Amino acid sequence: MTRQELLAQIAKKKSMLCVGLDTDIERIPSHLLKLEDPVFEFNKAIIDATHPFTVAYKPNIAFYEAMGLSGWKSLQKTLQYLQTNYPEVFTIADAKRGDIGNTATRYAKAFFEELGCDSITVAPYMGADSVKPFLAFENKWSILLALTSNPGGKDFQTLELQNGGQLFEEVLRKSAQWGTENNLMFVVGATRADYFKKIRDIVPNHFLLVPGVGAQGGSLEEVLTHGIINDPALLINSSRGIIYADSSELFAVRAAKEAESLAMQMAKFL
Repeated sequence: MTRQELLAQIAKKKSMLCVGLDTDIERIPSHLLKLEDPVFEFNKAIIDATHPFTVAYKPNIAFYEAMGLSGWKSLQKTLQYLQTNYPEVFTIADAKRGDIGNTATRYAKAFFEELGCDSITVAPYMGADSVKPFLAFENKWSILLALTSNPGGKDFQTLELQNGGQLFEEVLRKSAQWGTENNLMFVVGATRADYFKKIRDIVPNHFLLVPGVGAQGGSLEEVLTHGIINDPALLINSSRGIIYADSSELFAVRAAKEAESLAMQMAKFL
């Protein structure tokens, strides 16, 4: 998917919402467990209910890997369902891969070619040769971890450098040279909204994938206020706050209401 296609979806739906499909077999409504593939059926219901307000879906690969072969099958069916029924929606493999050379290329082939994802999250710690293989695929995106919302992020990401800056700033500056605004995004946690000005000073036009809104307590208004400079180049992710909003047979209806509520808040900034 191209940048312009993604921006067109944002304009059409008046939303920057990304729904995280962190589908845990232990948390989905119990009535689904009698079905042949409860994970896929849960995802399908969530997608059908929320897609009017959603421009991207982000399966967290760990939840599928943990189930072995059946999990991979559920993931594949979910992605095929999106590609067949909602091909305009942007798909993110939240895999956080990070290796060099042929290994990186094989990861890219797995998620871009075999599974057909539009993008993948990548850890940049090993440097350019762990990221550039992902950037070699046309109309595919790499989403680099820059400033994450987890408490341990401060262990390294905000360390002060000799030049007075912080490590995440150097990651942004350096990695922005490896790709372009058309194939490279950055992960920036919503709980770090006070850093958005610094981030936008370095990468004013790159898309940012912003987790942490909702269950993690990030402020949507602060993210939108400081994150939009020119184009609305943000994907605001909510996972648990939407998909686990209700555990009854009406779980998808409640998920749609939560998605609509977030989208309506975003529409004010578009």
